[in-house]
Amino acid sequence: MSPALDPVTFAVLKGRLEQIADEMDATLYRSAFNPIIAEARDACHGLYHRETGDTLVQGAKGLPIFVGAMAFAVRAVIDIVKRTGDLAPGDVFLFNDPYAGGTHLNDFRLVRPIFRNGELFCWLASVGHWLDIGGNVPGGYNPQAVECFQEGVLIPPVRLFRAGVLQEDIVSILRANTRVPDSNWGDLNGQLNALDLGEGRLHALVDEYGEATIEAAFEAFSARAEALMREAIASLPDGTYSYEDYLDNDGITDDRLTIALEVTIAGDTMRLDFSRSSPPCRGPVNIARSTAVAACYVALKHVFTEVPANAGCLRPIAFDIPETTFLGVGAPRPVAGYTETILRMIGVVFGALAKADPARATAGPFGTINALSLSGHRPDGKRWVMFTFFGGGLGGNPASDGLNHANNPISTATMPPAEILEASYPVMFTQWALRPDSAGAGEHRGGVGAIYEVEALDAGGAEVALLGERGKFAPFGVAGGLPAEKNRFTWDTPDGPREPPFVSKITGVRIEAGGRVRLESPGGGGWGDPRRRAPSAVARDVANGLVSVDAARQDYAVAVDARGIVDEAQTATLREAGR
Repeated sequence: MSPALDPVTFAVLKGRLEQIADEMDATLYRSAFNPIIAEARDACHGLYHRETGDTLVQGAKGLPIFVGAMAFAVRAVIDIVKRTGDLAPGDVFLFNDPYAGGTHLNDFRLVRPIFRNGELFCWLASVGHWLDIGGNVPGGYNPQAVECFQEGVLIPPVRLFRAGVLQEDIVSILRANTRVPDSNWGDLNGQLNALDLGEGRLHALVDEYGEATIEAAFEAFSARAEALMREAIASLPDGTYSYEDYLDNDGITDDRLTIALEVTIAGDTMRLDFSRSSPPCRGPVNIARSTAVAACYVALKHVFTEVPANAGCLRPIAFDIPETTFLGVGAPRPVAGYTETILRMIGVVFGALAKADPARATAGPFGTINALSLSGHRPDGKRWVMFTFFGGGLGGNPASDGLNHANNPISTATMPPAEILEASYPVMFTQWALRPDSAGAGEHRGGVGAIYEVEALDAGGAEVALLGERGKFAPFGVAGGLPAEKNRFTWDTPDGPREPPFVSKITGVRIEAGGRVRLESPGGGGWGDPRRRAPSAVARDVANGLVSVDAARQDYAVAVDARGIVDEAQTATLREAGR
């Protein structure tokens, strides 16, 4: 830490700078038009280093998966500026290129330089998930895409503002390439307002403390994060630890895809090697290297919770993510389903580190966002597009059961409420409930998944698309815990319910008015031997409808009735017989 920056000033500036990012987040959440940002909070804001693009500060509410990826995005802008030698106060760059620090085409990034006394001081950036950006499938999650052009319009880094002047032709291009131009226009303005607020707050803070003190704080934040990450890594035993898990398929070919990891710990450094993973695939579950690095960052933040969220925490870590794998692709490989792949990457990191330190072990989370879109035309002919994602169970861990009906560990986002979706689109949720017996059994069981049933109300029915995972490979248990239930999706037809041939991926489906789709999401894996779970805890789960009487007997060796009353003598006999 700089001698000029005492601990009190360090703490004050850390809070003040994080508050700036938090206010930027809040500004966008309150002004965005689409529920994925306004309700689910699928967005992020931060401050980035003027020369390297490294993350300096991020708010507490922004999506963690964007933290690592945004640094690559800001670097892409820095590279353009270096080539052109052209940068002015009031410039704003806009893009959604997933191969230049993006994630997938729906996530639009805005990057603004901040000048002080005529010199570049730092960058501010905003990212938000826009509802629709063209492509073959409304909402962008095309499970049958074989190139990015089938997923939507790709915008490279371009200047939306030049020296404070809006480039109207860029706006015209954006409005022409979406089914919902007013929604995207509202989200764009929300992001611009967030940048305006952030710039004003930052200038006020720098005016108060001076450029030198704020720059010293930036350096101190990164140094502290690096030191804490090195300390955390050094607490693990040296060695190489392997783990692998699988995606069901790529949506085009019904073959599994492998994500294989070797974690090597050497002192206070770590290497994450994904070289054994499957090669690039035809379908939309490829990811770019920047996205893969961001996924690893999120996984490590879950394990080492005390490490601050900035680029310093990645300095002790090396990554082997070859272009020969589907985790490091370039254009025009399709990437719309990136969420499914990074979720499996996070789980694989959990699995490998569980071998290094079982005391920190966390079982597999449900591991799919189940990206569902329903779309159609309103009576006046206007297009409607409902895109949303859903929850499931998180994995059990040494301290507790997994969370029930939680969001995935890629983010701090929340599921859009049924009431908001019903108010915005011609649909009705006929069921939104916890899914019994979906959690992996364990001394600390996984969280249970959920059941969602959606009915189309519009006279014209609805087109349906789903891009999900975990239909074949269940979330894993650790330390003797059992796997959870797998994903299941059905939709109504005149001949009865149907399931996708690719398990959790489908497009080209239409349901008539009154028809329903039904999604049963996975639970989380269990931690520890289920027969060591307290019978009273099993009884409570039975009484609450989370575990059936049969599952209590089979998985936990607990004899209990539907009221949650344990037969202690029979339970003792069952557990003795299972030893």
